[in-house]
Amino acid sequence: MADIVTFGETMLRLSPPRGERLERTRELDARTGGAESNVAVAASRLGCDAAWVSKLPDSPLGRRIVSELRSHGVQTDIAWDDSEDARLGTYYLEHGGEPRGTDVIYDRTDASVTTATPDELPATALDGAAFFYTSGITPALSSTLAKTTDALLRAAGRAGVTTAFDLNYRSKLWTPEEAKAGYESLFPHIDVLVAAERDAATCLGRDGDPVEVANGLLHDFDFETVVLTRGENGSLAVHEGEVFEQAVYDADTFDAIGTGDAFVGGYLAERVAGGDVPDALAHGAATASLKRTVDGDLAVVTPAEVERVVAEQGGGISR
Repeated sequence: MADIVTFGETMLRLSPPRGERLERTRELDARTGGAESNVAVAASRLGCDAAWVSKLPDSPLGRRIVSELRSHGVQTDIAWDDSEDARLGTYYLEHGGEPRGTDVIYDRTDASVTTATPDELPATALDGAAFFYTSGITPALSSTLAKTTDALLRAAGRAGVTTAFDLNYRSKLWTPEEAKAGYESLFPHIDVLVAAERDAATCLGRDGDPVEVANGLLHDFDFETVVLTRGENGSLAVHEGEVFEQAVYDADTFDAIGTGDAFVGGYLAERVAGGDVPDALAHGAATASLKRTVDGDLAVVTPAEVERVVAEQGGGISR
């Protein structure tokens, strides 16, 4: 059994050395990356029993993903694809400073996970869990995954598991209009909504005062909690009639990829540990700041490091 169960795609991340271009490099650094497995790794490293559920090709690449996640203490419940067309999605990350910036190129079409159905995933994966987490990336990958995401959220609700969902909008996967329809079809089955302020504006048409945006989402869709992440302006949450705000913790940025997932992992881990919403925001912010100092998608952090950041830089405010 796991405290936190996540569901989604994990890809192989391939990157040239910093400063080199993909079209010229002779080396590629291979790592794993996927929103839901990133959350599971962060939560696991912070002391939670975390599990990641997905579908992978029965191949060396699929086994590499499992090996990496298990090395961080994550339980893996996998439907193995042994078909001739089985494949693992990949993405290429080219780090670049300004004015070039960092570029991401996806090669994930027809990955095995896009065919995952509820009946081929472990039936007992949700047993005893406190949270089930997925993100808006997953239903955007295929119509099959959209149905599977809906089915798993419903199953979690029936099992009494608190459901958490991050909008995680990706413009390379669907339009804002498609995302809005997809999100809102799932909202009745979601207890905790995490939304980047920009995603709420782009896809849901919710912009303006962040407290009003969060309160509007909570009341319009009957969420238990809405967490709004605001980039350099920190984060806030609305829960049980109160508003809690949290600043960003200072960090040198070595690799920003996965920062939002680290925040969610830290937030959920603290909730599982019995922390209240402001404590969870603080631990999420600390985990995110530490992640920025680590190369790769994964928040390779320790509980002691997170606690030190919270203690040294302080918590948030409520009103």
